[in-house]
Amino acid sequence: MNRVYVCSCFGVTEDQVKKHAADGACTPRQIASACKAGTDCGSCVRRIQALLGRGSCPRRELADRGMPVLSDALGADRQEAA
Repeated sequence: MNRVYVCSCFGVTEDQVKKHAADGACTPRQIASACKAGTDCGSCVRRIQALLGRGSCPRRELADRGMPVLSDALGADRQEAA
């Protein structure tokens, strides 16, 4: 398996960032909330921005209205871990 690491500080891969984006993370800050990527040295933030792209967020409208977009995804991850 070939893993492309986006965040070396926390061992977050490109596939993990893409999964969080598919689950509704629209910004680097939301990616950071989901997996900590970008919260230590910050060198990966530009790469995360590139992976997210512009206007590609399926839940952008919810985020723009200040509604939670990650609660379902994070809740599912917590249930899987239990």
